[in-house]
Amino acid sequence: MPGKLVVQNLIKRYGDFDAVRGVSFEVAEGEIFGLLGPNGAGKTSTLECVVGLRRPDGGSIQLCGIDAIARPAEVKHRIGVALQSTSLQDKITPREALALFSSFYPRRAGVEQLIQRFALEEKADSSFDSLSGGQRQRLALALAFVNEPEVLFLDEPTTGLDPQSRRDLHASILDMRREGRTVLLTTHYIEEAHSLCDRVAIVDRGKVIAIGKPDELIANAAALPRIVVRAASPLDSAGLSALPGVRQVESNNGQAQIKSGNVSRTVIELVRMLEASGNELLDLQITRPSLEDVFIELTGSSLRE
Repeated sequence: MPGKLVVQNLIKRYGDFDAVRGVSFEVAEGEIFGLLGPNGAGKTSTLECVVGLRRPDGGSIQLCGIDAIARPAEVKHRIGVALQSTSLQDKITPREALALFSSFYPRRAGVEQLIQRFALEEKADSSFDSLSGGQRQRLALALAFVNEPEVLFLDEPTTGLDPQSRRDLHASILDMRREGRTVLLTTHYIEEAHSLCDRVAIVDRGKVIAIGKPDELIANAAALPRIVVRAASPLDSAGLSALPGVRQVESNNGQAQIKSGNVSRTVIELVRMLEASGNELLDLQITRPSLEDVFIELTGSSLRE
């Protein structure tokens, strides 16, 4: 059975620049799917092609079983979109904006219902130019819901938000999945992709370089767990390198970072070595590989560069 969204060999050019170079992925019904990559990777261009804001230069898009390139108007009645920033008339209120946007669709959610769902009661009759960043983003989500969409597209939904607003928005996105809606979001935040998405496509320089569940991508990575240790007396790098499982040791300012292929054995022998030498253990942290490590391994560069 085909997915709710099927993108095959998508291409988008701007003059001589290839922003999207043969991107392919499939999103299942009821799934939160993330396009993860740095700014400029091609995530937004991909999303804009999928929702009909830009016409692709190649490839195919099937959305809710519809050819989205050939029949964009039909698709738009079944999707909701929240872009990176929402611009409305300065003096329009959330209540007025929701009523206006709802009038564009034959199937629509109730304005009061949307105001309550997205916690806009206190600002429902305030002008748009008085809303905070988090309130504007909640309004953007409410506007994306006016036609009760089957599929939601969210482009960098939490960029620029404070931590509390980001947490509130994450809760709203997870509610969408509980309702059985399909969500595609773009993000360059590692933690966001890991905590929200059922699967992610890692995008770099206009191409998809890996697709999978976040934990599976991490498990298949070659990156090793890291043990960060600090002791009362400086640690001997040669002694640490001789511990079982150790592949690499870096020491700096009395702190050692150890990469190990067998964390349990390394830690046990590390503690024994410290006890034998009378050296006091002050701190020990174990860090597993992350999606950041996966990205660096696949592309050779940091996600935030």
